[in-house]
Amino acid sequence: VAFGEALTEDYRIYCRQIISNAQVMAMELVNRDYHIISGGTDNHLMLIDLRNKNISGKKAEKLLGDAHITVNKNMVPFDDKSPFVTSGIRIGTAAITTRGMKEDDMVQIINWIDRLILDPDNEANIKQVGNEVMAFAETFPLFA
Repeated sequence: VAFGEALTEDYRIYCRQIISNAQVMAMELVNRDYHIISGGTDNHLMLIDLRNKNISGKKAEKLLGDAHITVNKNMVPFDDKSPFVTSGIRIGTAAITTRGMKEDDMVQIINWIDRLILDPDNEANIKQVGNEVMAFAETFPLFA
């Protein structure tokens, strides 16, 4: 069944959308002075070095998670932090693309990420972004 689905035009369109979403997300991050390892992405993932933002991967993962944005802390090349803290985060676009999000939605997601990273200790901002993320996510279906 899976191989049959992978042969369909719908699946090819879906895969192209995943990559397009990731490329828009990476471009938005670069435009906001985030350092993407390898300068961008050719697939569904990107690794972001946060050292120039003065926040650890661990803190960013928790901060974004508190606002309902899921990322993973991740080591980056020449990382000076432990694997339990890290200097980077990893973001992927497969799940959000599956829910139907497109390029313009990636810009909004990066707006939220940037708001949080630039003001990580502002509890009111975290709550506000979290509420906005939840309202936004409710407009896209979950698939079972």
